[in-house]
Amino acid sequence: MEFKRVVITGVGTVNPLGNSVEEYWENLKNGVSGAGPITHFDPALHATKFACELKNFDPLQYMEKKEIRKYDLYTQYAFASTAQAIEDCGLDLEKVNGDRVGVIWGAGIGGLETFHKEVRAYKEERPRFSPFFIPKMIANIAGGLVSIKYGFRGPNYTTVSACASASHALIDALNNIRLGKADIILTGGSEAGVNEAGIAGFNSMRAISTRNDDPKTASRPFDKDRDGFVMGEGSAAFIVEEYEHAKARGAKIYAELAGGGMSADAYHMTAPDPEGRGAGLVMKWALEDAGLTTKDVDYINVHGTSTPLGDIAEPKAIGKLFGEDAYNLSISATKSMTGHLLGAAGAVEGLASVLAMQEGIVPPTINHFTPDPEIDEKLDFTFNKAKKRDINVAISNTFGFGGHNATVVFKKL
Repeated sequence: MEFKRVVITGVGTVNPLGNSVEEYWENLKNGVSGAGPITHFDPALHATKFACELKNFDPLQYMEKKEIRKYDLYTQYAFASTAQAIEDCGLDLEKVNGDRVGVIWGAGIGGLETFHKEVRAYKEERPRFSPFFIPKMIANIAGGLVSIKYGFRGPNYTTVSACASASHALIDALNNIRLGKADIILTGGSEAGVNEAGIAGFNSMRAISTRNDDPKTASRPFDKDRDGFVMGEGSAAFIVEEYEHAKARGAKIYAELAGGGMSADAYHMTAPDPEGRGAGLVMKWALEDAGLTTKDVDYINVHGTSTPLGDIAEPKAIGKLFGEDAYNLSISATKSMTGHLLGAAGAVEGLASVLAMQEGIVPPTINHFTPDPEIDEKLDFTFNKAKKRDINVAISNTFGFGGHNATVVFKKL
């Protein structure tokens, strides 16, 4: 059968660099760090005392006051980004056939803060749980509540694959529309891991930075002195639409969602394959799915977390797959600015890829001070300063605990 073409017609985000797409992009291209001291709770007892939090987020812009207590922060963030995307795409909710609109969302953990607070309250304050405990906590509830709000009755589920969750959601949205299962899918991801359980848990793994004296330079992908990722939070959403459907309603089109790849490292619970085999496979399969070759790719938004092992494996994979074409690429790790949004990373970084393509600007990898001899620095990592470049094809990589890998391919129309 002939696959239908799929395009992006609406976007929205709330993340550590801004509460709108415009604010996010302005700070991203200017190399602004979203890191600072934790304000969500008192971090005095924790080894890490900083994170990339949202600033001045007001949930009342997107929901009634009575609803807020029913929703975990990760759901509130989802409501914000999806509302922006729906407004951006110009969809007439009175006319759209809700049976043909789906919601496929990504979340790595879901309501971690709700879980932590309820268990603590049960132990210290009251011998019962809130009736909202389960529906606030479960990882699929954000997508379910979004569909209820807008009357979208098409395919509806949540992808949970750690840090690859939102990228898997985008790929599933692509494939559902390709196969004619829906005309429009609202997709993306959200996460709210900046809480005591999240920080303490990752501290115990020694996965996050403890550079408390200088939070803004703590996320330093590919730098020799990197000491772990910086926790981020937030959400990004896309309206993904069948091409002819979008043209018929006169929708603006940001980019074509051209392909996606999925693979597994089959190596370790939390560490990447040191040779980047799974990372190489997922990029290879994503390009094949899009009908492209390595020569076609202009930009890679890499997973680039600022961890000792991951930042070595991914460039190895790029070098092996792309060969000499690797030195013609522009690469950047935008986690150096946003922090790591866990299950929402693929959405926020996919949005960065689309905006880079639209604007012809490669956002930087900030906080690079000392070269790492184990990393091929002949690759163009766009260190410390954005640069202009025509981008016709961009790919976004996300790799999650458990060895889950996902790569999304975006193409300029």
